[in-house]
Amino acid sequence: MTEAYNVTTPPRRGLLNKIADLNWGLLFLICMIATVGFGMLYSVADGSWDPWASRQIVRFALGLAVLLVVAVIDLRVWMSLAYPAYILSLLLLIAVEVAGEIGMGAQRWLVLGPVNLQPSELMKIALVLALARYFHGLTVDEVSRPFRLIPPLLMILIPVSLVIRQPDLGTSLLLLAGGFGIVFLAGINWWYIIGSIAVGVAAIPIGWQFLADYQKNRVLTFLNPERDPLGAGYHILQSKIAIGAGGVFGQGFLQGTQSHLNFLPEKQTDFIFTMLAEEFGLAGAAGLISLYIAILAIGVLTAMSARAQFGRLVAMGVCITLFLYVFINAAMVMGLVPVVGVPMPLVSYGGTSMMTIMFGFGLLMSVHVHRDVDVPRRTGAFW
Repeated sequence: MTEAYNVTTPPRRGLLNKIADLNWGLLFLICMIATVGFGMLYSVADGSWDPWASRQIVRFALGLAVLLVVAVIDLRVWMSLAYPAYILSLLLLIAVEVAGEIGMGAQRWLVLGPVNLQPSELMKIALVLALARYFHGLTVDEVSRPFRLIPPLLMILIPVSLVIRQPDLGTSLLLLAGGFGIVFLAGINWWYIIGSIAVGVAAIPIGWQFLADYQKNRVLTFLNPERDPLGAGYHILQSKIAIGAGGVFGQGFLQGTQSHLNFLPEKQTDFIFTMLAEEFGLAGAAGLISLYIAILAIGVLTAMSARAQFGRLVAMGVCITLFLYVFINAAMVMGLVPVVGVPMPLVSYGGTSMMTIMFGFGLLMSVHVHRDVDVPRRTGAFW
């Protein structure tokens, strides 16, 4: 049985009106963070735009175009595309399993001509859209019914299991935490949350058996980096030394000793926040984190202003994803969590992650532009 809701939707606005209604403060903060990234990639290459900074600038420019296109598209269109986007991302994850490119010991990429695509990054946004659409169609009472929770659990656990097999523990944790974050925000009963936490804690010994040897080594190294200072513990020990060497105001741009003497590994990707802390100190690191916090604040306010549940959940889903990126990367390089290979958004070098984040910001902007649009809860076409 389907239900139809009569809703009053504001008159359609032209493209120029939508562009004028963009959240320009959010766009300014995004550009500021990206500029920090360009500067750090320039420093990574010892004062050269090549090979990283120049490519990152081009990717960011393309990402801005993607953001603007996504922002002006009506929320109801994104709702109609939510399930197809999820299915496509899932098929790409399966394709990685069958014919993925192996790099750095993991099978995570698809080679499509000149493009290396990481489908697990696409799934982060596709999962947000799919879960937001699903819960948009439920009432508050229906959200906590056990039968209604089966589809979203499958939506989360199937891609998580595929990503773990690659193996990519960091991305699988992001998908798991992000997915359950949306389930929580949808209004699930607290008893389910408490029960899930209890089951998760009890399952840790079982899950340990399924981790690859290098993943187990990362956890053991996190607990005691000094157990193998020249091997598994090298990355995090060098990162801590670099952060400590930065002090309050840093050693200066292009002056970081740990990074420029090549003691710091993966400084253009996973450990770029460490390099920032070494060159600009606590002040620089806190400044970057403040920019992220400002974006998160705008995101939460955008979610609160949206009339449609779909828009609210999409905006909060993007915020949760951004928070997890920033928190895990910063905590990882400081030794607060195991090293799991999560980039710092807009700062770390990477193509697929850049496009994923910019697409997510585009969705957040779309929620802002179409905040007064009321999406029908259920229609025969979608349900």
